[in-house]
Amino acid sequence: MKQSLLLVFIIVSLVGANFKLAAQNTIGDVAFEKKDIVIVDNILDSIKKEKTLSIGDLIIKSGKILIGTPYVAHTLESGVKERMIINLREFDCTTFAENCLALARTVQSATPDFDTFVKELKSIRYRSGMINDYTSRLHYFSDWIYDNEQKGLLKNISCEINNMPVALPVSFMSKHPDMYKQLAGNRHLISGIAAQEKEISKRKQCFIPEDEISTIENQLKDGDILGITTNIGGMDIQHVVLAIRQDGRIHILHASQQYMKVLISSETLEEYLRNNKSATGIVVARPL
Repeated sequence: MKQSLLLVFIIVSLVGANFKLAAQNTIGDVAFEKKDIVIVDNILDSIKKEKTLSIGDLIIKSGKILIGTPYVAHTLESGVKERMIINLREFDCTTFAENCLALARTVQSATPDFDTFVKELKSIRYRSGMINDYTSRLHYFSDWIYDNEQKGLLKNISCEINNMPVALPVSFMSKHPDMYKQLAGNRHLISGIAAQEKEISKRKQCFIPEDEISTIENQLKDGDILGITTNIGGMDIQHVVLAIRQDGRIHILHASQQYMKVLISSETLEEYLRNNKSATGIVVARPL
């Protein structure tokens, strides 16, 4: 995986509050296009009759509808001020997984509409579901998993599958602030990011090494959200994918930088990891 993808991946997202369909595409701190509403409504209409399926199955159904959507980096960066951006017209690896989770949760809600989708996405993308400033976004994916587990949205089952502790210290953002538009424009936020990195780095982490994937993949389920761990210094996760079983083996449904679109890999997960020099294994987050 090219390092450019690794850098892009950290720049996670923004999302929003309550609003109704309006002629304008910006309301307060929320930015979107009318096409985003159309996409959400179409997906909800397509799968709402299957809302009794597992959350994992609904995630995969949502993801399959989005196959072919372009891969585009930095879609969530809006300048110095933190804004909540909704974009289902193009994805990076993290925004694809987040949107699929938000769509699945919306389908299972009492009011499966665009407003509910926005609320779900906001909860998923922000620490404790609250937007304050740039530091309130869940930038590191191990932190994303941790915070969403605290909110009851998923469970990190990595230690259950393979209780192998691993150090995943993070420091990349605070050491390279000029790579992030908001940090470059708000230098006072760097200390806040550094403090978060310190807390993240203290947590107990488990992972499944790439050479053990074939022995544990029977424990993976469709819709599991997998973080690809990395040997790149200061980073925890280099890529985010959805597990999908095909012909008895786990493949991945993801927004691919290599192919510049959302697709299901022809490679198995095991093959994908072995062909990626900077990948070391996976962590597994199971949506609840």
